[in-house]
Amino acid sequence: MTRSPVRVRLAPSPTGTPHLGTARTAIFDWLAARNSGGQFILRIEDTDQNRYVPESLDEIYESLRWLGLQWDEGPEVGGPYAPYFQSQRLPLYQDAAKRLLAAGHAYECYCTPERLDTMRNQQREQKLPPGYDGLCSTDEGRAKAKAAAGDRPPVVRFRAPDDGETVVHDFLRGEVRFENNRIDDAVLLKSDGFPTYHLAVAVDDHAMQITHVLRGEEWLPSAPLHVRLFDALGYEAPVWVHTPVILGPDKGKLSKRHGAKSVIDYRNEGYLPQAVFNFLGLLGWSLDDKTEILSIAEFVQHFSLERLLKNPAHFNAEKLDWINGEYMRALSVDEFADVVMPWLEKPDAEGGLPSIVERPLDREYTKRILPLVQERVKLASKAHEMMGFFYLPGGVEPAIEDLLGKPYAGQRAEAAAVLSQVLVLSEQTPAWESEPLLEAYRALADQLGVKFRDLAGMLRVAITGRPVSPPLTESMELLGRERCVLRLREAVQLLQ
Repeated sequence: MTRSPVRVRLAPSPTGTPHLGTARTAIFDWLAARNSGGQFILRIEDTDQNRYVPESLDEIYESLRWLGLQWDEGPEVGGPYAPYFQSQRLPLYQDAAKRLLAAGHAYECYCTPERLDTMRNQQREQKLPPGYDGLCSTDEGRAKAKAAAGDRPPVVRFRAPDDGETVVHDFLRGEVRFENNRIDDAVLLKSDGFPTYHLAVAVDDHAMQITHVLRGEEWLPSAPLHVRLFDALGYEAPVWVHTPVILGPDKGKLSKRHGAKSVIDYRNEGYLPQAVFNFLGLLGWSLDDKTEILSIAEFVQHFSLERLLKNPAHFNAEKLDWINGEYMRALSVDEFADVVMPWLEKPDAEGGLPSIVERPLDREYTKRILPLVQERVKLASKAHEMMGFFYLPGGVEPAIEDLLGKPYAGQRAEAAAVLSQVLVLSEQTPAWESEPLLEAYRALADQLGVKFRDLAGMLRVAITGRPVSPPLTESMELLGRERCVLRLREAVQLLQ
């Protein structure tokens, strides 16, 4: 059991918008640290300067903070093992490379990019596994490559063993064995003095005293190289935990075509952070075989690495929407107002109410509306669709097809006659309250010999502009007689 304090790290590369796999790993890391009383470290792997995207760094910070994943050590926080940017730790990697060279665990390679391209093309043609052919691993080959390279500085490659096997002790899978002749002589230090991922991660995980490394199972083929590298450097290896891959509904690798987005995208679409946390926290981990909704506190209380799954996790966008809806319904009226009002007040082109609606909105009026729509609004960004008619000062401009519906399709005169009677009743009914209105409209339907459902459907569209809306007479009570009569009169004129 993982009860002693753990030190885990998230080490994203600032090369683009953080994807869901990174967010899920961050959640598992953070939960492991919080459950055990350990530390969650953020380290930025920015050694690939050619692919560095400055704005990506802000997105990493924003994504973690939006999900509530505050790091204990790292950028903007500091810590005993700073700096936490790999580009600022180059002397450590260069020193490690020198030690590996001196011990014979690494060698300098002078092969040019042209030679390496030719080698890889030949391997593909011969259907051989990709990998360095070892030319510079011998003195003779190295001298030959150096002469061909001219003044080009060398890279430093790891000298992988040719015989035997390497055993990776994975927390979830137990012993995983790899033939050593399949371990590549990987580049550790590039010619510009920057490390590759393999060297930097070993040096930093050791220096920062990382106890457990959680990463996707796509990294499992690299694990034997890392095991060998830790051993060559004289480091104690962390506990390797290769988490299950996330698949789309078609069992293919998760991608945007499955509805997967970045954490920032989900935030910008109006999802609640606790719902996204809940959804991602159950992608590859479970409390039991039935619990779907857990608070963050419950996740922290119950989380253990032992309950991580080995089988692939399946992304389901509909389940995320369902979870978000559950969290939306659980909010208090004030919390719900805090969530939806900023969206309603956005410009209409950005998902807000029409520009004709005055801002700022009346909070107390909005709070009276919210209980009517809370069961129906799954996304804050879609709240305007269900709530917009409450704020319009005038008409709602319904489509004739929606106004007629199936019962009155092609029968505009009949529909106008029924709605005219609804208008007269609405002007004359003494009590403008939900229950009396409902009883009055039911009685009118009986008097006219029409189905109340058909009458109410036409009334709903006339008042709200939509065939689907919050409870009708409760909504009309909130709107008030004046606006409802105005909209009924406009609907009758439209039909006539």
